[in-house]
Amino acid sequence: MGKTPQMGMGGLAILVVLFMGSVMPQLSSGFEKGTIRQLVTKYNVTSVLVFGDSSVDPGNNNRLPTPMKGNFPPYGKDFFQARPTGRFSNGRLATDFIAEALGFTKIIPAFLDPNLKPKDLLHGVSFASAASGYDELTANFSNVLSIPRQLQYLKHYKLQLRRVVGVKNAEWAVKNAVFVLSMGTNDFLQNYYLEPERAKQFTVEQYQDFLSTQMLHSIKEMHRLGARRLVVVGVPPLGCMPLVKTLRGGEEQNKCVEAINQVASSFNSKIKANLALLHRTLGIKDAYVDCYAVLQNALSTPQTYGLAETAKGCCGTGTIEYGDTCKGLSTCEDASKYAFWDAVHPTQKMYQIIADEAIKSLSEALIR
Repeated sequence: MGKTPQMGMGGLAILVVLFMGSVMPQLSSGFEKGTIRQLVTKYNVTSVLVFGDSSVDPGNNNRLPTPMKGNFPPYGKDFFQARPTGRFSNGRLATDFIAEALGFTKIIPAFLDPNLKPKDLLHGVSFASAASGYDELTANFSNVLSIPRQLQYLKHYKLQLRRVVGVKNAEWAVKNAVFVLSMGTNDFLQNYYLEPERAKQFTVEQYQDFLSTQMLHSIKEMHRLGARRLVVVGVPPLGCMPLVKTLRGGEEQNKCVEAINQVASSFNSKIKANLALLHRTLGIKDAYVDCYAVLQNALSTPQTYGLAETAKGCCGTGTIEYGDTCKGLSTCEDASKYAFWDAVHPTQKMYQIIADEAIKSLSEALIR
């Protein structure tokens, strides 16, 4: 591979639009696989490098001393051989579907997976860690990988990639990769609204600004390490999560908590402002995935997407269980009819819905 770098880079390239987002699982019907591959080759896209929380963690937390794991049934109920892998869903994540659509691999591996092979480095890996956030304190509460620690692993990845394709090709591959960043939910739900420290320091608006600043620092460090193409997934409508509705909804339990949704929407505005700033100052090619709007549309008109249940999750009662409290519980019969797998995380079907909507804007915004 060292003697024929173009072969190695070509393989990387065909793989990389693989990640038009940490958020999409299946290609839009209006965007053919052949077209994607042509774009990837034309623009020398190489691989997908993923950072974030449980929305894009395929199992890194399995290797950490943390209770925030999903490597037991019923998680993975609809994964290959019904195998739980650490993905907080009934099946695959967005990255997995994109990879399969491109014809390379059916799953995007966790970087900490002990079974990771050298060839896997060429397809892209995930450094994401469930329960992490833009705020380093968020990750510390659960002893998971903060963004700085995820970026440290990116350095390890680059060293390993050099052994596979050489120093020059490794740097070229990283600079032509698609970086995906998907987090923010835990900063609010597991930190600000649950723990006292940040709430004493900041108003909600001030905390949003704090998170925005932390996000900028992280992306600038990504840029220093080679990031030139970036997909950022916005925060979903947090007030529509079954757990939030159960805890904050009171008599209106089946309705979304609009005050919390407004916080999410406001923070998303800051994310978009950050991306505009980074594009102007660093020249980063960016794409914003409006997860908030996509989820709201699906929850508002479920029949349009083939969904029958959007108020509760598929695991247990569907109102409070997630992670360890979902362990060993019974589930709904057909998760593909549900928007949520547990009281927090989407089903595989929901990821497909997000993908179908998001790929339309990503295809042009990212690869240019």
